Amino acid sequence: MKLIFRYIILMLGFTQLGWAQEQPKDLKVGLILSGGGAKGLAHIGALQVLEESGVRIDYIGGTSMGAIIGSLYASGYSAHQLDSIFHETDFEKLIQDELPRGVKTFYEKKESERYALTLPFQNFKISFPSGLSKGQNLYNLLVQLTAHVDQIEDFSKLPIPFFCIGTNIESGKQVILDHGSLAKAVAASGSIPSIFSPVEIDGQLITDGGVTNNYPVEEIKKRGIDYVIGVDVQDSLVDRTKLKTAFEILTQINNLRTIKDMETKYEKTDLYIKPDITEFTILSFDEGEAIIKQGELEAQKFLPELKKITSQQKGKSVLKEKVVLEDSIYINEISIKGNSAYPRNYIRGKLKLETNSKISYQTLNKGINNLSATGNFEKIEYELVSKSNGKKDLVLNIHESNVKTLIKGSLHYDELYRFAALVNLTQKSLFLKNDILSLDVIVGDNFRYNFNYYIDKGSYWSIGLKSRYNQFNQGVPFLFIEDNFDLGDYNVNKVEVSFSDFTNQFYAETFLIKQFKVGLGVEHKYTNSDTETFIENENNEEYPVTVLEQSNLFSTFGYLEYDKYDNAYFPSKGAHFTGDFHWYLLDSKSTFEFEPFSIFRGSAGYAFSPLNKFSVRLQSDLGFRLGETDMNSLDFFLGGYGNYFVNNVRPLLGYDFLYVGGDSYIKALAEVDYELYPKHHLVATYNIANIKDDLFNSIDFFSLPKYTGLALGYGIETFIGPVEVKYSYSPERDQSEWFFSLGFWF
Repeated sequence: MKLIFRYIILMLGFTQLGWAQEQPKDLKVGLILSGGGAKGLAHIGALQVLEESGVRIDYIGGTSMGAIIGSLYASGYSAHQLDSIFHETDFEKLIQDELPRGVKTFYEKKESERYALTLPFQNFKISFPSGLSKGQNLYNLLVQLTAHVDQIEDFSKLPIPFFCIGTNIESGKQVILDHGSLAKAVAASGSIPSIFSPVEIDGQLITDGGVTNNYPVEEIKKRGIDYVIGVDVQDSLVDRTKLKTAFEILTQINNLRTIKDMETKYEKTDLYIKPDITEFTILSFDEGEAIIKQGELEAQKFLPELKKITSQQKGKSVLKEKVVLEDSIYINEISIKGNSAYPRNYIRGKLKLETNSKISYQTLNKGINNLSATGNFEKIEYELVSKSNGKKDLVLNIHESNVKTLIKGSLHYDELYRFAALVNLTQKSLFLKNDILSLDVIVGDNFRYNFNYYIDKGSYWSIGLKSRYNQFNQGVPFLFIEDNFDLGDYNVNKVEVSFSDFTNQFYAETFLIKQFKVGLGVEHKYTNSDTETFIENENNEEYPVTVLEQSNLFSTFGYLEYDKYDNAYFPSKGAHFTGDFHWYLLDSKSTFEFEPFSIFRGSAGYAFSPLNKFSVRLQSDLGFRLGETDMNSLDFFLGGYGNYFVNNVRPLLGYDFLYVGGDSYIKALAEVDYELYPKHHLVATYNIANIKDDLFNSIDFFSLPKYTGLALGYGIETFIGPVEVKYSYSPERDQSEWFFSLGFWF
């Protein structure tokens, strides 16, 4: 009996052992997504195939772009949703931190549309920014995309556990990012050196994880993973013909290490997927669709292996439910951390966000961009902390910029001012925390300068001081000056005149309904017009003409401005209005008999896009003088093409600069803009005008236009500003004029 009993026990043991051996082990699969910039979009195509195969992903580890895509997949997005998200993303704006024009103040708009280069200037040394972009737009996007999991601080608790890799820029060591703010961690991992500025996390300055570990296979194996699938989109080495820029050389140097590392990392990967994306670069975001397709094609080659993996998993992959992207939030409170130089009311004033109210993410991003556009902050990080009542607290972590002094520059050419180079010195917080001093020195064919001191009070009355010197030489019809200069028997139609203007203003301004800028102030203006033209009489005797007119005037002024154009030079939507009134009250040592007079000028424009790539712009201008005066320099002069002229000089295509003038005018313009390629514009223009003395006191105001012009132009938006060439024609003159301009107007 004992033998029988032992036999039974022994047989039961073998049975249990066999049963245990027959039960398959649940295979835990980890997914590694490498960094690679735009090449990382291939991860989306590979994920589409993984979903199709039914493989259950138990852990995701990523670096740089692999971290961005991996984090979104881990937080619940399907591969199809990721495809849609990245197709709708403007990567150029994302990388360049291009702020919509609408979020900038009037002052900030003028600053950004004037200078081609801006460099920090500290301790009398010019330095360079830590990156092409602060990464603000990328961070804003990630916050919105991860809002549905913003309450999860432990990344292992995400729908799919996740971690990513960063690099401590001070120690050079890798940093495992697996807790805290998901958006912030991923933004840090994707901070490509020289493109994005580093991100500070827990006291560490973090940059792109690809610097230390672009393919973290060892790290995922530490997390109880049985089988590793890796998608490798890293760069391969290129020959010298493709190493033309400093950035390309630095990328190649970094690739030397990552490629060597892959010799061992490849062996630790159970299923290695490497899409053929050698023809693309890390910045080929405009070819994203083709890159995604290459990831899909390469992963499809491994479908049999993927299905075999699926068969070894007990728990099947759960079909991903579509993540509903939140489009609005209810802001409960706003708390601000990290500010010292800029007070809370200044920051809140720039944000323009109300508490205890529901706002869209678009409004939130606009508020953050309003603050970023000031240039006073290195980065604005924020979290949305969920409350029990469904509301959220907006917690801002402000990183104030230590750079208070900037050197800026631009180049320009046009037919009126000719060649010009601008050097600007900007000093912030000179006397007050919220003041700014700016000095432009413009050298070239015509020396000029602009000085501006401004105390920004946000939504309160801001005050400023301006000083400007402007000059140019231009041939003008003699009729503009004949009132103050008697030639007697001499016969002349046109003289070469040198204009100079020296203007000083003290002003205060504020906003009406947060959209209209209104201001008033006092002004001193000195003008001088002279010529060295020699004219001949009937006996061929030469007679020199010198000073034509001088003035030294004192006035009060007011203005109203509205600007919602999306682009200063080639607007496709929005409206614009300016109105200016000057009342000249006093005079000192002028060459004419002075009587008080006033001048009003206004302009209104509207732009819209009726068809894809087509924009239509309509504009109307008028100006008039009230009161009699013998002064001519402040009359309205029409002719030429340009975006920035002094005093009352205005463009009119079809005519040379300052071709016709008078004390009042009215003008209308219509343009059709076809954007052949991004930032390339083919523009057809038709403008009409009437101008003469006392135009609005006569029936000529209602008559057909006396001056008309047509033009066809080609313009390109470049980093130094617009480059434009225009051919214009005047039916009345039966003559044409060519105009060329290069760079921002100043």
